[in-house]
Amino acid sequence: MKTIIGLSLGLEIILIMASCQEQPEFYYGADLSYVNEMLDCGGTYRLNGQVTDPYQIFAEKGCNLVRVRLWNNPNWTEYSNSDDVFETIRKAKENHMQVLLDIHYSDTWADPSHQVIPATWKGIADLNILCDSVYQFTFNYLMRLEHAGIMPEMVQVGNEINIEVMQNRDTSDTKNIDWKRNVALLNSGIKAVRDAGGQAKSIKPLVMLHIAQPDHAYEWFDSARVNGIAPYDFIGLSYYSNWSDFSMQQLSDEVARLKKDFGKEVMVVETSYPWTLESFDPAHNILGEQSLDSGFRATPQGQLQYMITLTQKVIDGGGIGVIYWEPAWISTSCSTLWGQGSHWENATFFDAGHQNEALPVFQYMKHPYTK
Repeated sequence: MKTIIGLSLGLEIILIMASCQEQPEFYYGADLSYVNEMLDCGGTYRLNGQVTDPYQIFAEKGCNLVRVRLWNNPNWTEYSNSDDVFETIRKAKENHMQVLLDIHYSDTWADPSHQVIPATWKGIADLNILCDSVYQFTFNYLMRLEHAGIMPEMVQVGNEINIEVMQNRDTSDTKNIDWKRNVALLNSGIKAVRDAGGQAKSIKPLVMLHIAQPDHAYEWFDSARVNGIAPYDFIGLSYYSNWSDFSMQQLSDEVARLKKDFGKEVMVVETSYPWTLESFDPAHNILGEQSLDSGFRATPQGQLQYMITLTQKVIDGGGIGVIYWEPAWISTSCSTLWGQGSHWENATFFDAGHQNEALPVFQYMKHPYTK
């Protein structure tokens, strides 16, 4: 059984080596967790009127980081499982894009209201055994990727972990965190990433911890520090203006504060903005009129200007990247848990009214920012 207490000298050396890994000046990223499913459902993506592989489109347009979610054993879908994520990473690497692996440690969506333990781990009362389960799941999957020559450059240990992770109850407790348990589980995942990196031939993945909304980040990371969180490399933030009380300027200021006080690189790993308020299928769109920021209309140009402005604010705060969620979740004949079609087609990078032609928002990735 793995010990989760402290860091060995060897682990400290691995951390130093990982921190020296080559990084771009700025990450222009896209969460492409839905792409394989959309293609299997008959979806097409067009560039200048021609049907084009979506991975190729993103790479050509300037995307240098693909984020992809991994669920433990999602028996309700054939996607975001170990094989599907393997293919996403392989295709991203084939198109010369780096990868951020987002491990949810759940069989379904993990977010600030839901952190549900995987079914195979449910009922494990012994914290040491559960920590070992987290370690083995993380380490074994990363070594599978390593043996295939597609180790990711970064790994998220948990997704939007504002509340206690891997909760062993029917309804997630969104208010109380058992920090001893929480940190032990997160440290197990971090140690697995470090150990896998220690055995890797070239890429030694960096570690990210991810909180939804800048409003809640400082308190969480301060509590994690006090309670003994293991060394990590990146602070990841979700920033959706309709769910945040922070303006873009406040986001920029918070990025700077987090970077200074915690000594970590900071990245916005989830953001979105609608290019229209129109629906193109029966599925209800999540981002409606309530999601709009003053000054940015729900138009293709409004979406582009939103992303340019947001990215500049992140750069101004010393942030190292912006990742868009989920720019390729187009409308198809397939269904989600909540209805047929896409709940996001009005916020993708593709025009659902014109055969999914690439929208102007792609231009934000090659915009001449002030740095």
